[in-house]
Amino acid sequence: MTLPAANAAAVSQTLLPAELAAMPLALTLVESSSTVVLRQQAARLLQSHLGLALAECLYIEGSGRWLGRDSDNVQFDCADFNHPYAHVIRSGKPLTLSVADARIRLDHPGFQAQLAPLTATSQLHIRPLRAVDGQREWLGALLLVGQAATLTALIDNPGMAAYEALLCRLWSRLAREQGERQRSQVLQDSLTKLNDGARRQALADQLADDLLGQSVAMQALRRHVIRAAETNLAVLLQGETGTGKDRVARAIHQFSGRAKEPFMAINCAAIPEALLESELFGHAKGAFSGADHARAGLISQAHGGTLFLDEIGDMPLALQAKLLRVLESGRYRPLGASEERCADLRLVAATHQPLRERIKQQHFRADLYYRLGQFPITLPALSERQDDIAQLAQAFITDFCEREGRAEMGITPAALRQLYRREYPGNVRELKNIVDYACAMTPEGADIDAYVLPGEQQETAGQPVVSTAEPVALALSDDIDDLRQALRDLESAIIRQRLQRFGGNRAQAAESLGLPKRTLAHKCQLLELDIK
Repeated sequence: MTLPAANAAAVSQTLLPAELAAMPLALTLVESSSTVVLRQQAARLLQSHLGLALAECLYIEGSGRWLGRDSDNVQFDCADFNHPYAHVIRSGKPLTLSVADARIRLDHPGFQAQLAPLTATSQLHIRPLRAVDGQREWLGALLLVGQAATLTALIDNPGMAAYEALLCRLWSRLAREQGERQRSQVLQDSLTKLNDGARRQALADQLADDLLGQSVAMQALRRHVIRAAETNLAVLLQGETGTGKDRVARAIHQFSGRAKEPFMAINCAAIPEALLESELFGHAKGAFSGADHARAGLISQAHGGTLFLDEIGDMPLALQAKLLRVLESGRYRPLGASEERCADLRLVAATHQPLRERIKQQHFRADLYYRLGQFPITLPALSERQDDIAQLAQAFITDFCEREGRAEMGITPAALRQLYRREYPGNVRELKNIVDYACAMTPEGADIDAYVLPGEQQETAGQPVVSTAEPVALALSDDIDDLRQALRDLESAIIRQRLQRFGGNRAQAAESLGLPKRTLAHKCQLLELDIK
């Protein structure tokens, strides 16, 4: 029922209480699911049932500084008296003024935009809204626009007061419920993140048996591997040679949702260019000379699983374009085939080359680089994780003994000090080769000692380092500036060579040098050879 504009007294005494007290109207408000819906419903009911030109509920946001509207992003500063809402909030009292006066006296842009569609003969009535229980916190303001007689009838009407009280009570209750839900959701999100973090950490700890090391760099790498495994993004592994990119690729597959499907790997630098395309895409029978039967490529064999392309920086440009199409469309065509096939796989690529430099040199496609690098992982060099050398060395020793059927052996502190002092351009792979050699040179029942470690293969500070695997060659040099140190180095090299000659038999080495065994042991202790 629409309220007529005339006869305000009759409206006040008859229609208004009945309309505002009607059960359907109250139920409409009570059934509101949120404060936003409540404000919109309350304004719509007032506007439609009372014949108002406009009705709107504005809300005070959390800080208490701004009044906001649900219909747009306009906000009104509660301390800015260029709009009437500040007067109402500050005084706590209703305010009535004509649209014509408001246009002249108040110049707030947002408020003037509200007035723009209204007629100059209309009046504004703004009422402050506060919670009726608790600390009576501010909720917002109610804007009513209509003819003067209609608004006058509403001001002191008990039905309007009841409607306003119901609105404020429901608003306050919904705000508390929403706040509790938000707090509950925040708590739930925090618990979820905590549980996810604990789950990922547990998985990363499982990886520690395969990706060895407790250094900060390795712990971070294992976490990255777990996060990568949770996605289907293409992974680009970058790092120096010998850092374990193959192991990381297999770990990503092992902890992914594709773990039960195939893991196929190929080294792009190890296959001739003419054969690489056939290896990847396969070929149909008769596709080229010698193709006597059809052959599935690695892309087909890796369907549902993971394809690992090692040294992808060496892939020919023409093949890079075909690989990019597979990644973008999920389709490929074997050599000589007439129909395309689908490729459902996860790609992990690896390289030790600086691909950005390869792009500048036009040896690598930029679009493929960005497609491969959806989840980039950089593997740390051994120089960044020296704390892991002892654990790695012992693991390599254990692996050697199991592989070669040797009794368990350890490694002396002197040998470890030698390993810590070395440089490893070949990283973990070089360390493994050194330990394997030392294991092979160590007598049964003994621990790896410093004298069995192979010498450095590089020059240090411009001077060649004597290899203990070769006879000691003496040469006079004008570069010697510390005779004592030179003699100490020479003595150390001679003892190392002699121990190696006699397979670590210290008694025979001492006899061959014309020294008592105790003297040799003392010299080895001074030279950090750990001879006992």
